[in-house]
Amino acid sequence: MRQSLAQFEAAFREEAAESVQRREKLRHQAVHRSRARRFERVQKAGTIRFIGLCLAILATTVIVTLVMFQALAMLAG
Repeated sequence: MRQSLAQFEAAFREEAAESVQRREKLRHQAVHRSRARRFERVQKAGTIRFIGLCLAILATTVIVTLVMFQALAMLAG
């Protein structure tokens, strides 16, 4: 009886240690997934901002060119 109780306690300690290791591994994996998702969100937001900046510069260029030529046509004509 004592031997089976000792074996039961040893198995319980081993299972508890494995449980701790499993929790740490799951926590590490969750942190890694969280960092990867955050990196993807930052990349996507950066790309969208860059495209918006390019469109704003292009629109400004077109508007300034049109206004310049209209002013030039009024002065010349």
